[in-house]
Amino acid sequence: MNAVAQRKAALAGTLAAAIIGISSYLGTTAARPTVAKTSEPRSWNEKYAANYLDQRQDWWMEWPKAKRDHETFCVSCHTALPYALARPALSRALRERTPSSQERSLLENVTKRVRLWNEVAPYYSDANYGAHKAVESRGTESVLNALILASKDAENGQLSDDTRTAFANMWAEQQISGNNKGTWLWQRFGLEPWEADDSDYYGATLAAVAIGTAPGNYRATPEIQSRLTMLREYLDREYAAQMSLNRASLLWAAAKLPGLITQEQRNAIITELLGKQQADGGWSLSSLVGEWKRADGTPQETKSDGYATGLTVFTLEQSWITSENAELKRGLAWLARNQDRTEGSWVGYSLNRNKQHHISPETASFMSDAATAYAVLALTGTESRHSDFQR
Repeated sequence: MNAVAQRKAALAGTLAAAIIGISSYLGTTAARPTVAKTSEPRSWNEKYAANYLDQRQDWWMEWPKAKRDHETFCVSCHTALPYALARPALSRALRERTPSSQERSLLENVTKRVRLWNEVAPYYSDANYGAHKAVESRGTESVLNALILASKDAENGQLSDDTRTAFANMWAEQQISGNNKGTWLWQRFGLEPWEADDSDYYGATLAAVAIGTAPGNYRATPEIQSRLTMLREYLDREYAAQMSLNRASLLWAAAKLPGLITQEQRNAIITELLGKQQADGGWSLSSLVGEWKRADGTPQETKSDGYATGLTVFTLEQSWITSENAELKRGLAWLARNQDRTEGSWVGYSLNRNKQHHISPETASFMSDAATAYAVLALTGTESRHSDFQR
């Protein structure tokens, strides 16, 4: 190496060291770190993700089994709700000036059911599906409606009359006595992670997210304080019994609703989630749900998947994890390199049966719908975060 080349190499080394030092300083001293972003070249495609989610929402809205009365459709936890949360983030990333037609149809459907709440039938009736299914349907739907409309209002900064009605419907379904005091009866079909016996807790965390997301400081409204107290007490009372996946949702809720958990609980959940990260940088859904067995007898998938990784990274981002956190960067890198380059989706695995035992290839994609939406939320990092905690 000649003298000129040596001087250039030395200068490059000095600059690199300075940059590393500055980055380390910012990562350890900033009181409010920015949303975490992967330092690797971004290799995922927003347009492909949007196309996949739009096509899946189209299919869901037209699927006969999703149809309900008054020309409406069921809002599902696996396809419709994640779509409602993630699609606006893609619109911003793609600089789309208006919502997609599918997003507008979903919002119109939710608004219609909110306005016709006392006329429209529940998603499932006791007569056709068994005892308690009607009240479970009402509890589930009321929370999902409020969350979807509150998320939309948060973009505009003003709580709409329809969202106020959705919240009124939601509070009317809250349980005010018994073991379930403070939560909402949730749909039970023996299916994890959204329709099982422990899903009441998941539903309560979504209600908290909705309340914390609503603009105009809705959470401080005087008339909801007693109900909000019951919700907080329920989440604290049942905290110790929850699987890791429900605790991840609680972490998300705590980022939206200050004071929902203690700093010790927050740190414990973060430690628990980081401890389940796999060698490739992702997370496996089966590792977050305890000993749950598939109904078809097939073994659970243990590979990293888009839903577990997307949800975990997203909730950690919401909790003010610094962008220099090594585990978070590895999780984001896993997401960036694991999008299907043809479909635009991320893979998700059912906890209840393998692909061969689903009704159809379309229903086998339910977990990939959720995986893609939460991967998008994690990678865009656009949802505003509210927390009274500092690391």
